[in-house]
Amino acid sequence: MLDSYYRAFIAEQRYLMYLDGLKMTLLVSLLAIILGVALGTILALMRMTAERRGKSTLLSKIAYVYIDIIRGTPTVTQLLIMYFVVLKGVDGLIVGTVTFGLNSAAYVAEIIRAGILAVDHGQMEGGRSLGLSYGQTMKDIILPQAVKNILPALGNEFIVLIKETAILGYVSIVDLTKVADFVTSRTYEAFAPLIGTAIIYYLVVKVLTLVLGVVERRLRQSDKR
Repeated sequence: MLDSYYRAFIAEQRYLMYLDGLKMTLLVSLLAIILGVALGTILALMRMTAERRGKSTLLSKIAYVYIDIIRGTPTVTQLLIMYFVVLKGVDGLIVGTVTFGLNSAAYVAEIIRAGILAVDHGQMEGGRSLGLSYGQTMKDIILPQAVKNILPALGNEFIVLIKETAILGYVSIVDLTKVADFVTSRTYEAFAPLIGTAIIYYLVVKVLTLVLGVVERRLRQSDKR
């Protein structure tokens, strides 16, 4: 078994390939979550126009349909559609980032909307009674309180995103999982490359989970003050 791991990670400096693959995985995940948060915020506000006016609006319907379609179709299918149809001929890194960003936006939108709705409605009424506009009340009163509900869930979304990017090999991106596939084809051994890759994913997720736990504890402490 040690020989197997040696051939999979040490021989021919293959560990450098894993490092490059990990960098690509984290890069796509980071860019995608940034895009997802930006677009997800817009979608959440679009959906909330229905709550604001007490009835469905065109914006809320568009946001609902988008979220419904994205959440109802497999990510790998979305990736292939982007690569072979929508963004045909575009670099795989861009395709992967856009696909996972658009996919993440649907989930982030619901996270943000739920975080905003969790803030007591009296906060909005209080802000409006002080003469603030809807936008000012949302920006200065509602959103700062909603962030405490949103941040932990966004952290979990980022963790999920890292694991989902394991399908990037479909669009010719050499991510961590694709590296394991390459090594398997060269060494004719699947156990060490795949198990080793799984351990790397686990360690990355574990570190992020611990960081997220620290953030959550600090947010809870601030609530007690």
